[in-house]
Amino acid sequence: MSTTAVTPLTTEDAELLVATARRAAEDAGVTVSVTVLDAGGHLIAFRRDDRAVLISGETSTRKAYTALQLNSPTADLVDAVQPGGLFHTLPTALDRPLLFIAGGIPVHRQGRLIGAIGVGGGAPEQDHGFATAAVQALA
Repeated sequence: MSTTAVTPLTTEDAELLVATARRAAEDAGVTVSVTVLDAGGHLIAFRRDDRAVLISGETSTRKAYTALQLNSPTADLVDAVQPGGLFHTLPTALDRPLLFIAGGIPVHRQGRLIGAIGVGGGAPEQDHGFATAAVQALA
């Protein structure tokens, strides 16, 4: 069985993700923080505008981490953490708390998970849109 090597998330990729999400947010009149993690969960790019709410940096990082760990957009996971949901006890089972608010998107290349982006600072639906726009620009 042979496998095809997939190019990992590069610094240039991460910079494109950050710039695209930031531009989409600015076009909407929103100030956001953006975090990009590689496939190992390591911070590869981060941007927080001085006008952004201070907690938006932690929010964007936790959204990216959640999307990476569960390989799913955070917007799709909200119901899973409600009482009776599939992941109801998961947020307390990990060393780093997960954040189930829209704005975290896994990044794939050739069908493989290579990283994640998290956007925080706007309304959850806005953050999701900014992150989605960034991932689409990378494709």
